Amino acid sequence: MTHSVTTLPEELEELEPEGLGASIAHWLRRYFPSILVFILVTAFWEGVVRLFNINVFLLPAPHAIFQEFASNYATLLEYGMNTFREALGGFAVGCSLGVLVAVIAIRWHMLADLLLPVAVASNSIPIIAFAPLAIVWFGIDAGSKIAIVALMCFFPTMISTFRGLTSLPPGALDLMRSYAAPEKDIFLKLRAPAALPYVFNALKLSSTLSMIGAIVAEFFGGSVKLLGVYIKTEASILHTTQAWAAIIVACLLGILFYLAISFVERLVMPWHVSFREVGHE
Repeated sequence: MTHSVTTLPEELEELEPEGLGASIAHWLRRYFPSILVFILVTAFWEGVVRLFNINVFLLPAPHAIFQEFASNYATLLEYGMNTFREALGGFAVGCSLGVLVAVIAIRWHMLADLLLPVAVASNSIPIIAFAPLAIVWFGIDAGSKIAIVALMCFFPTMISTFRGLTSLPPGALDLMRSYAAPEKDIFLKLRAPAALPYVFNALKLSSTLSMIGAIVAEFFGGSVKLLGVYIKTEASILHTTQAWAAIIVACLLGILFYLAISFVERLVMPWHVSFREVGHE
């Protein structure tokens, strides 16, 4: 008995580093190639600018961009948060409506038959082309940007959610109906869990689309304290270093938004196979 009490903690201490090592190894396998590519591209960019002595207004060197970001980060972050609020508002409206319409379409398939062709057609038309019209309809302030972002997020979310709600395990729906399960239980216990991976994929896609839509919509006008307006203004007077620094802020906000949704996804559905693979490696 004494032997088992004294050796059990030692065995646990031996297992913990193995688990930590597996997690680190998985993280390196997943993210190290991307980090390496980023470093190589940045080094190549810096080398090309220095080797060919490219004018700064054509292509500033990465070190100059990072210096501009470091010296002006407070203003850039302020503008970035203003733009992010527009992106977040449009994201919330578009994704919420997309999920809601998909849920309704499960009940009334005629709605899906009407909207799916429109969704396919919308993918062939640049949504940003509606930005000037959105300014006419909703004004030059945040309303027009939110409307553009909502439109960009709505159709991908609706299509993906509808696909998830209809992509059920073979025979599962017939089995539940054979037991006379009410539609509410079918939705909560079968359709909703099956749709969650599709919904989160749509949300992660929409997180990047929302920042793109907000910034490009700002090119058509808005407050001076917005990233899109700042990028357009600085680029128009050949201050490309400042414009690139603002682009870095936009990239960082988009990445953080994506990672936040991925974190929520892990919390909501830890049972999904994509999160269990780490433990089995």
